[in-house]
Amino acid sequence: MKPVVDGLRERYAGKIEIKRMDTDGSDAQVAQLADTFGIQYVPTFVFVNSDGTVSGTVVGEVPESRLVEELSKLK
Repeated sequence: MKPVVDGLRERYAGKIEIKRMDTDGSDAQVAQLADTFGIQYVPTFVFVNSDGTVSGTVVGEVPESRLVEELSKLK
């Protein structure tokens, strides 16, 4: 999914901030974030509105079109 996410990052540059985090390893900050959003499986995509509310979550490898659909719902 990395190439898809990287492509979306380029496509939405300046409009939507897209971050990718690896949950492998012992980074406490990443572990805390995973706990906050209830992430149990990889990949998990969490879509967060500009006011900090979660717009949606998608779990698993999905087509790019599914991610674009969720991105279009962001406010």
